[in-house]
Formats: sequence, C-alpha cells, structure tokens
Amino acid sequence: MDSRKPTTRTVAQRKVYGKRRTNAPRAVFEQKSPARMIPVPKDMNDSIEAIQTKLAEVSIKDEPVSLQQEPDTKLQQDKTEQETNSTAALSVDEPPSPAATQNVLDFASEQSSSSAPPAKPKNYETMLEVRICTKPAKKTPSQIQQPTDPTPSTETGTSNKKTLLTGRRSSGFIHDVKANTYVRPILNEALSPIASQSIQRFSTWASRSATMFHVTKLAEGSYGEVYKLYLRDEASRPIVSKSKLAKLRAYGDGVFKVVPLRAQSGPGSKKFTTVEEIASEAKMLKYLDPIPGFARFREIHVVQGRFPESFQSAWDHYKKTKDDCLNPNPASKKAYPDSQLWAIIEMDDAGHELEKCSWSSVFQIYDIFWGVAMALARAEEYAMFEHRDLHLGNVCIRSVKPDGNMEPPTDLDVARQSSPSGFGSSSLETTIIDYSLSRAELRLADLPDDPEGIVEIASSDLDKRQIFDAIGQDEDEALLRDTYRYMRATVYTGIPTDTEKPPCVPGIWAEYAPRTNLVWLLFLLKNLLKNRKPEVPQTIAQPQRNALAPCSPNRAMTSLQPANGKPLAAKHTSVGGALVKERQTKDLQARIAQLKQTLEGRLKSVLDLLDLEHGHEDMCCAADLVAYAMDSQWLAEQDFF
Repeated sequence: MDSRKPTTRTVAQRKVYGKRRTNAPRAVFEQKSPARMIPVPKDMNDSIEAIQTKLAEVSIKDEPVSLQQEPDTKLQQDKTEQETNSTAALSVDEPPSPAATQNVLDFASEQSSSSAPPAKPKNYETMLEVRICTKPAKKTPSQIQQPTDPTPSTETGTSNKKTLLTGRRSSGFIHDVKANTYVRPILNEALSPIASQSIQRFSTWASRSATMFHVTKLAEGSYGEVYKLYLRDEASRPIVSKSKLAKLRAYGDGVFKVVPLRAQSGPGSKKFTTVEEIASEAKMLKYLDPIPGFARFREIHVVQGRFPESFQSAWDHYKKTKDDCLNPNPASKKAYPDSQLWAIIEMDDAGHELEKCSWSSVFQIYDIFWGVAMALARAEEYAMFEHRDLHLGNVCIRSVKPDGNMEPPTDLDVARQSSPSGFGSSSLETTIIDYSLSRAELRLADLPDDPEGIVEIASSDLDKRQIFDAIGQDEDEALLRDTYRYMRATVYTGIPTDTEKPPCVPGIWAEYAPRTNLVWLLFLLKNLLKNRKPEVPQTIAQPQRNALAPCSPNRAMTSLQPANGKPLAAKHTSVGGALVKERQTKDLQARIAQLKQTLEGRLKSVLDLLDLEHGHEDMCCAADLVAYAMDSQWLAEQDFF
C-alpha cells in the first residue's frame, strides 16, 4: 500500500468534450466600490524605505507660509496623501503572488483612460515635498523627526498613517496582516484585484449590491448557506442605462455560497471549514469551469464580521417558511464571534437541487442520469476527477426552455426532438456542484522545458470526516450511508462490497480510483427509479372543430375524385381529414410508448452493468459506461461531443 502515497507528476493537457455556454457574467457596481488600484512596481518596498529614510533626514523649520502659497500647498498635500494611501493599502506582510499582481495590473490598465510608462524609483525622490503650515499646536523638530525603522513598511504605515490605511470610506478592507496572511491561499484564487487584495468587511461587501438587488436564502448544508441576489423591480432601484441593466440581470442569475471559516486559534479553531479546503474547492471550481455539466465559477471573496441586514433578513425568512433550517442563527454570538471569517463563492445559478424536485417521466430520468454520467466522463478525461459525494443535493437540474417549464415532456415535445438516442427529450440540464470531498489533478503552469506542465493533486482526507459510520434512519438514507462505505472500500481494496473498515492509510485519498464515480452513478439511478412519481397519461390535444355552417358560394371547395368520377361533398372531405389526423395521433402515441419501453429497458440494463457484485467486469469509470452506451446506440455522438 506504500505505492499509494500522493505524488505530483506531469501530464498533457486534455481536451474538453462537449459544448460550453459563454463565460460566466460579471458586473461591476459603480456605487460604493472599493478604491481604485494602481500598478505596483516590483521595487515598491525599496521605494518606501527610501522615502522613510529621506523623511528621517529632513529638518523642518517653523516659518509662516504666505496666503498665496496655501492653494498650491493644499494641492500638493492632497496629492502626497493620495499616493501614500494607495501605497499603504497595497502593503501586505508578504509580497503578492504573480497571479494577484497581474490582476492588479490588468485592472489598472482597464480603468485608466491613457497608458503611462511605469514609474522609476527616482521619481519618488523628486516628487517628495514636505511643507508644514503654521497651526495652533506646534511640534518641535525633535517631535517630528523619526529614526529609520527596520520594521516592515506595513507596520510603519500603520503607526504613522492610521487614518490613511482605511482609504475611502467605502473600501471596506480589513488591514489585519495576520488575518490576511492566514486566508492568503483563498485570496490567491480570486480573479479580480479587489477580491484578491484583502479581507473585506461583510457589511461593506454586501452594501455594493443593496440598491440593485434583494437577497434570498435558497438552501443550507453542513458547509454553510446558499443565497441568491434578485434584481429589484424598477420602482425600488436607481435608474441605470440599458446596457448596465442587462449586465445586472445576467449577474443576478447567480448564487452565493457563504461558508464560515475555521479560526486560526482560539474559539472556532476546531470547527467549520478550513482555509485549505476552501482553497482546494476554489481551484477545482476554476479548473473544471470549462466542462459542460459542472458549475460555472465567478469569484471568491473573504469577508469578516456579522451578517449584514440584507442577508440576516433572508436567513430569518427562510427560518420562518422552511422546515429544514438547522444551521445556527448567524446573529448568535455564541455560534459566530464578531470576528468570524467567511468565504463567499460566487457561481452561476444551476437550478434546483435534485432532492427538492419531483420527476415522473422516463425521459426526465434518462436525461438526468446520462447528463451526470457524461459530465463525470468528461471530468475524468480532463482532470482525473472523482466527486466522492454525489448525493441528490449535489446534482442540480434546470429547464433549457425559454419559460423554464420543468414539467414532463408531452408526446409532441418528444416528437420534435432530433436526437436519435432519445436523450434530451425532457429539456432538462444537469449540473454537478460541491467539490469539497472531490479529487482531481489540476494543471498549474506550463514550463519552458516541459510542455506537459506540472499537475497538483487536489483531494480531501475522508478518513478524518464522520461519514462512514452513520446508520440511515430510513431506506433512502440507509442507501446513502452504504454508498459512502462502498466508495471507501473501492478506494482501499477495489472491491465495493468489502465494507469492513480497514486501517487508515495516510495519503490514500489522493490516489485516483475512478470506479467511485460508478458507485455514485448506481446510487443516483436507483434513487431516480425508486422515487419517481406516477406519470399522468398525456394525450395530444385535438384542434377545436367549429360547428358546420353554410358554405359561401365564393369559397372554393376541395373535392376528392372517387372511382365514379363524381366529386365528394365538403362534409366528406372534413371527415376524411379527421380520420387521417386521428390515425397519425395513434401512430405517434404508439411510437412514443415504444420509445419509453426502450429507455426503461436501457436503464435496467445499466443497473445490471453497475451491480456491485455481478456487474460488468470491464466497467472501471464513468467514461467506460458512456463509451458502452455510445457503442450500444443508447447515446449519440452528438450528445457527448
């Protein structure tokens, strides 16, 4: 078993199969936005130290300043204060990562109307000017002079310019070096320069969207809460341009996963989600984003403080109207301290969790199952991915119809589908979410001497979680708990039914065991077949026939020519057309009924293929199952590619 230790190796970049929608929308809120960033020279720390040295050497004389000099002095002081403020806001205990620095440069280049050459170190010396105006409370030179301080620039800025560190009132940054260093692995995964710069105040972060959106809580879990922002109606939001409104509408079609973070020390240091787990999930979200069937990643933030009013109101309303609110009240100081850190993950709205939906048609079951299976197959080929927690709450479905209707398809809906396999008849789209227990291999970067690049293994040690010993309260929960044990046995021994708990092997959950995806697909299919609602018989609606009326003499009559050559009356023609339509309707219903039986038979065959004891011995991963389905014409190539 020693060979199963986690390793870092190189692999070639794999192709993404299937078609993906456009990139996830992003909107910039104009009001109450954080202070604008400026490019950071590589030698910023050296420049700051040079400025501090010059300040220490300056001798200041108390001389009155003429009134004519006041406007110019005020302008110069404002300019110096602005530069110092921007410098202080960018200072951190450790240098920013290359990715974060690049984000800052990109953001500044986009916001600037004209490009200027980068500042040279000597410019800080030539632009420095210190003038002291006569004030009632004077300071002696000995009080103003400061010796050269060897401490880092961030701490020096904090002691001398406390008012400048906060920046603009709306910036909302938390200038706590220790806390920012603690969550730096999460901040490094952010895409925007604002989110990657620092921890933000929860209230300030939420206030940027308060005028345009209202908040609703959608769901919760052991990880935290899920919220959605809905665009306010026209009467209760500010007037914006049409282009801005279109962006805001697209931005509102997203969800926000709010996760409490484990404290670095003290209360809360032994509960909640760790920084490393959130960083790993963010990496997977970003890496799997191109794959059809996986969640679209938008952004990740780290905020601090109590729930703002908008989110707290949404939580209270959920508590009053839902019966599954089990998480502690965010307003409780016993549950969450005032200094609580939260990770907020922004994603596209994937629809409704499968466990909260109902389904009755075999076309719905067929599309849900194969949609998830094909997504897993793509992720296996792209990132050697295992989900390892694919219960019904981690599969979302939504309708691709313009009206969002999720009702079972009618016979006419099925007849209009062009897929020869029968896949896609329900118009349901599936999305796999929540990768907190997942395993994947993530390509980090290209190397000049190695075109294959370096791959990092992202995984979670499931042996440290309390998921394998629980006993289900009912039949459905018992199946779920057994599936966790089947998965663990697959990882440890390769035999899913060997559920006797083995001794823990460090690092074993970093290994690639893709058959776990088949274990979860079997669980999914059993639930889909077992929990479906009775199907309501559907008939094709016939067009309403109007009562017979005298025919106008100017209206041409269509006639049929029988064998005797005499034309038939219009009444006979109408009856003949009705008989043809009735015959076509019966033929269509017969074809749909036959297709339903065919799909039912295929799904039952899948149950046999995935059986844990007597299943197909060559089935080792979801890609094998999808390939088998395509060879058997259960799926068409156009369904997967």
